[in-house]
Amino acid sequence: MAKGNFRGGMGNIGGMGGMGNLMAQAQKMQKQLEITQQEIKELRIEGTAGGGQVKLVLGGDHKIYKLEIGKDVIDPEDPEMLSDLVVAAFNQASEELEAKSSEMMNRVTGGVKMPF
Repeated sequence: MAKGNFRGGMGNIGGMGGMGNLMAQAQKMQKQLEITQQEIKELRIEGTAGGGQVKLVLGGDHKIYKLEIGKDVIDPEDPEMLSDLVVAAFNQASEELEAKSSEMMNRVTGGVKMPF
């Protein structure tokens, strides 16, 4: 058998310092994710429909915080139109909220999809 530098075991592959550094980075990312999630909850996005006759403010928590309806779109003979405008305003705000929150999360994760 050859004698030499064989130390047995796995040697110092990365060492425990590398594992500690990895854990510190993971904890830092976790903290930043929590901060970003809170910032997303506090977002307020406006959606409009009907040429601005219906406006709503959607929060990052997906709750409606404000709804304004112009008198011109309140027609007792056509309640479906008003319903459609509210849905359209909500959908517009929801799409913008999704894009904004994805952008914010991607800054933290570097584009890696997280399971939440």
